Amino acid sequence: MKRIPISKPDITDSEKAAVMEVLESGFLAQGPRTALFEEQFAQLCGVRHAIAVSNGTCALVAALLANDIGPGDEVITTPFTFMATANAILFTGAKPVFVDIDGETFNVDPQLIEAAITPRTKAILPVHLYGQMCEMEEIRAVADRHGLKLIEDACQSVGASYKGKMAGSFGTGTFSFYATKNLMTGEGGMVTTNDDVIAEKCRMIRSHGMKQRYYHEMVGYNFRMMDLQAAIGLAQLERLETMTARRRFNAGFLNRHIEAVSIPKVREGCGHVWHQYTVRVNGGRKRDDVVRHMNEAGIDVGVYYPVPVHKQKSIQAVIGDVTMPVAEKMAGEVLSLPVHPLLSEEELAMIVAEINKL
Repeated sequence: MKRIPISKPDITDSEKAAVMEVLESGFLAQGPRTALFEEQFAQLCGVRHAIAVSNGTCALVAALLANDIGPGDEVITTPFTFMATANAILFTGAKPVFVDIDGETFNVDPQLIEAAITPRTKAILPVHLYGQMCEMEEIRAVADRHGLKLIEDACQSVGASYKGKMAGSFGTGTFSFYATKNLMTGEGGMVTTNDDVIAEKCRMIRSHGMKQRYYHEMVGYNFRMMDLQAAIGLAQLERLETMTARRRFNAGFLNRHIEAVSIPKVREGCGHVWHQYTVRVNGGRKRDDVVRHMNEAGIDVGVYYPVPVHKQKSIQAVIGDVTMPVAEKMAGEVLSLPVHPLLSEEELAMIVAEINKL
């Protein structure tokens, strides 16, 4: 039986040629292609600086450290995200403070943020989940009122926008280029900012604290991106608009034809890029049964995420037992269907037919 994968890297001859060119050049480490990738990615996001790093988690850690987040600080974020968001906060010695989500968009509820602010709060870290940005005007207003840093986890939302402004341009942005992302380099990440000081700190953090070679001004790490990764990223950037348009076409098809489950809600003014097409399996249906049915039909589906972050053992050891009712409810209902750009219309029709059998 032919299977329909939940995700599939869109690799063409352009990526292959770019990699071979780097291999033949003999310059594999961070170099001219990384610099060009940074320049073009900054243009995409509408910011002055983009700092390439080795993966999305490193981007989060570098962004937090560059914003002087550390021991004793609190960072407000969402409980409904990949674990890397909270892990990055913990890596700095700070403590994650969770605020519940909006059940329609799955993003953090901006109305609940202010009540979570304490004298120790240093930053707000919203996550643009599944490819749709948070309500950034409201969140930025809260951050400005309280003098808080704003760090965007845009790891699933490259190319997304909110009221015409790009993800990664509201504060310090962080991105992931993992193999399944809308723009991928296999592994890789990026920090974006308009702040010259933050940019300089991130560049030092990614390279052992060096501003000048072998002169170490601060504690740093090896978070560097290789030119091999950057070459793939440059090839992907050339096709990002086309790949995003295809994801939007696929999501539109699913929206028009799915009847058996609750389809995703897109907020007005949001340019959704559909990293995941996430429905809700409710009305008494058991999600495990739906997963089994789709898999038996040859369609791979995903559950992102079955356990919210605040219920993970490693997090409970830090924050204790807290309740986030909406996030916990969504964790039991969400189901992601294939939406990647390599789907054929025949495959889209098959997905619709099988989900509507429910």
